[in-house]
Amino acid sequence: MLGQLNTLYPVRYTALALCAFGFLLSLFAVVGLGVGWLPLLVLGALVALGIYDLRQDRHAILRNYPIIGHLRFALEYIRPEIRQYFIESDREAAPFSRAQRSLVYQRAKGEPDNRPFGTQLDVGLQGYEWINHSMAPTKLASHDFRIWVGGSPGQPSPSASPCTQPYSMSVFNISAMSFGALSANAVLALNQGAKMGGFAHDTGEGSISQHHRVHGGDLIWEIGSGYFGCRNDDGSFSAERFQANALDPQVKMIELKLSQGAKPGHGGVLPGPKVTPEIAAARGVPVGSDCISPSQHSAFSTPVEMLHFIARLRTLSGGKPTGFKFCIGHPWEWFAIVKAMLETGITPDFIVVDGAEGGTGAAPVEFSDHVGAPLQEGLLLVHNTLKGVGLRKRVRIGCAGKVISAFDVARMVALGADWCNAARGFMMALGCLQAQTCHTGHCPTGVTTQDPLRQQALVVPDKATRVAQFHQSTLHALQELVQAAGLEHPQEITAHHIVRRITDTEVRLLSNLIMRVEDNALLGPLDRQHKVFRLYWPLASAHSFRALTSGMELADSAMPSASRPKAARATAGGMSHGLESPQEVASELAAAKVTEPAAG
Repeated sequence: MLGQLNTLYPVRYTALALCAFGFLLSLFAVVGLGVGWLPLLVLGALVALGIYDLRQDRHAILRNYPIIGHLRFALEYIRPEIRQYFIESDREAAPFSRAQRSLVYQRAKGEPDNRPFGTQLDVGLQGYEWINHSMAPTKLASHDFRIWVGGSPGQPSPSASPCTQPYSMSVFNISAMSFGALSANAVLALNQGAKMGGFAHDTGEGSISQHHRVHGGDLIWEIGSGYFGCRNDDGSFSAERFQANALDPQVKMIELKLSQGAKPGHGGVLPGPKVTPEIAAARGVPVGSDCISPSQHSAFSTPVEMLHFIARLRTLSGGKPTGFKFCIGHPWEWFAIVKAMLETGITPDFIVVDGAEGGTGAAPVEFSDHVGAPLQEGLLLVHNTLKGVGLRKRVRIGCAGKVISAFDVARMVALGADWCNAARGFMMALGCLQAQTCHTGHCPTGVTTQDPLRQQALVVPDKATRVAQFHQSTLHALQELVQAAGLEHPQEITAHHIVRRITDTEVRLLSNLIMRVEDNALLGPLDRQHKVFRLYWPLASAHSFRALTSGMELADSAMPSASRPKAARATAGGMSHGLESPQEVASELAAAKVTEPAAG
């Protein structure tokens, strides 16, 4: 019947027809009775909108469904909120589950975070993990777990141009988020919270703004390829401007950004219209001009040059801990950096491994979903490589990538990290509700916007307290885990303490599932090492980010002939593909033309 009616009259025009009919009735009422002006105006506006919908050529749905078609756009606009509050399950992570967000909100507000009636997780599901507890638990006096970076007061770093101002940092800190990506009030609240809680606040590559300085919280100054805060007018590195900021006592560490997990090798642009006077002052660029972060650095082009640049930054800063942050890409590029450490004697004081699951204000979907190694694989490779060349004790490792809970921290420490950073976790402590509108300037909670009116929703003293409480509550939970495992410090947690379910009937210690390398094992024959080392270690050179491909020659790597392995092909995370002969490897490499430069 509806089909027959539709042949006589397009039913989809019903909304427009009803509005037109109502308009005529209202017009009659106004003319005849002198009442109904408001309905007349409203219905008249709707009729005008419907006519416009029929004539516009941008949206097909509005041409076919005048007036009512706007409901589609309205519902799409509030879809994230509808999904979050009414549809998604507590454990559905997109990217963070309702349970994860609730945990952050509760801890930030100082509310009880206990769970009644047992776990909501399916403990029989493949991939479920837990930490083994001890029959002899410990009792710790404090949850303020800290580590020294850059040596320690009693034991300076042995690196060339060593650190002279080691920093005692918390095992849980605020990850890199720039002013410009975050609002002024968000930066103020984060830094005040860091000051209250005694932990570090990474500036992000947008440099140190006036808002970072108000409360005096400890800063990790991140320097990206745009050299914001330490650049010349042409975008090159300025030693004088760097030193002026680096010598500030509030700056505790210097972090050279090579890449980030959300969009490794991409770079970025902050459009000129968004470059306000405040942002321009922090970054050292003209107001209203595009703020460009190139995909690679101009201050160096080889691993050796990069390490000399790090040593230079350390010297210019007055001996403060200096390191770099990156997301693992080509394994031979990371191995080249390690070989440069061995050749020059220069080691960074720390390395921050960023996982591909990390977030950002905006990134191409392909980069967010399919570029860069996940945190587990990247962290394992970095940790094991440093162990394999005897440098692990000289270099601290931080990590970032969806770290929310104390168990997340414990798990990353078990995989090789010394400390963890969190970005989105602390954003949620500020009130972020995962609306995923960070790139639009329309953040509903004032966290990621430069709109002065929207920022007012974020009350700095209140949110600063929440940031500090989230940090404190997370470390208190970590203390409980460490005590339950019978340990004295999170640093004692190893992969032997974590158990993962493999099948319905089988579980294994994490130590039996992950790649492990013995101390100094990469300095000798590689025959017994993991395939990722047997293939890619010989291809790495301290003097180039490019892979050596000609007959697998080791000229630049200066390795003894006994170290030449039976070749094999592997990914960064250690998943082998079964190529065993040098001839097979050589042909694969030739076909792939493995000559890509470093992303940093």
